[in-house]
Amino acid sequence: MNLLYTDIEDQLRASVKDLLTDRATPTSVLARCETDAPYDLALWRELTGLGVASLHVPEELGGQGASTREVAVVMEELGRFVAPVPFLGSAVLATTALLGCKAGTEVRELLDALGAGDKIGTLAVSLATAPGSGFPDVVRADDAGLHGHVRSVADGLPADVLLVPARGPDGPELHAVPVAQQGVTVTPVVSLDLTRPVVDVTLDGATGTLVAGPDAAESAVDGALWTAAGLIASEQLAITEWCLATTVAYLKERNQFGRPVGSFQALKHRLADLWQDLVLARAVARNAADDPGPLSASLAKSLCSTVAVHAAEECVQLHGGIGMTWEHPAHLYLKRAKADSIALGTAGRHRQLLAPLANL
Repeated sequence: MNLLYTDIEDQLRASVKDLLTDRATPTSVLARCETDAPYDLALWRELTGLGVASLHVPEELGGQGASTREVAVVMEELGRFVAPVPFLGSAVLATTALLGCKAGTEVRELLDALGAGDKIGTLAVSLATAPGSGFPDVVRADDAGLHGHVRSVADGLPADVLLVPARGPDGPELHAVPVAQQGVTVTPVVSLDLTRPVVDVTLDGATGTLVAGPDAAESAVDGALWTAAGLIASEQLAITEWCLATTVAYLKERNQFGRPVGSFQALKHRLADLWQDLVLARAVARNAADDPGPLSASLAKSLCSTVAVHAAEECVQLHGGIGMTWEHPAHLYLKRAKADSIALGTAGRHRQLLAPLANL
């Protein structure tokens, strides 16, 4: 296993970083948070033009034929800029769930559409759902269509298609449901993370395409959740890196009592502790990116959740008064860190999942 970044990954990072540096500045992200259009769909189209939405899709299915390592690199850069794009929902959750289905015509066409950016999708489960929690039972499927209510769905606001886990007459099913139809209601709710809003989805007789039956639906959904849990650790890693780097830079230039604030030993110790946490977080996040299975994903998610929240809290506190203002982007990183710590299972939940795998 190689925890270092390859040349290809560094090149991918540079391409994404260059685009985000121009298009996702703190000022523009903050301004977008105050509008009715929190997602930057123009930026998303440019990102999909780079091929990032189909990185881990095999070439025979029309994708880039890369791996989850490359997906993790993109997650890092998007997290570093808290970019308001539907990457987690469309390129990770929805795409990975489709890869767990039989590659029929409908699945191939939907993978093509998601990868090209022609459609945006997401998995219609609560963002707080932890992998290994069993198949969701909030939606039922029968002859009259799909019926149920799903709360706190990530990236559901710009979605054109929802991948809906439903309990059918013969067991678990996964349906691709177009949003633009009667019987589908998407309701925005107040979200902690302003750069990744959540919605409530109500299905009342909605129709869709069955993409997985009882033989594959449960494993497809759970596989998508495990992959997303492992990869979101890379986003948490980037949040930690941004918070530490930004705080160090501020403490070097901020003077108090005639000397830089960063020269005070107590603050040096806090930053040194945070740097040690960052090194550990990078190791487990890279491990999960290489193979986001239950053991590596739970290890990364449990550790990185705690580290990212701590880093964001330190960032706000060590920036003093300016860190408490709306104009400074520190609050966006604190909110993303806290939302990520709840998403796809809390740190405590993943430690419970991790314990038996580690013979504890």
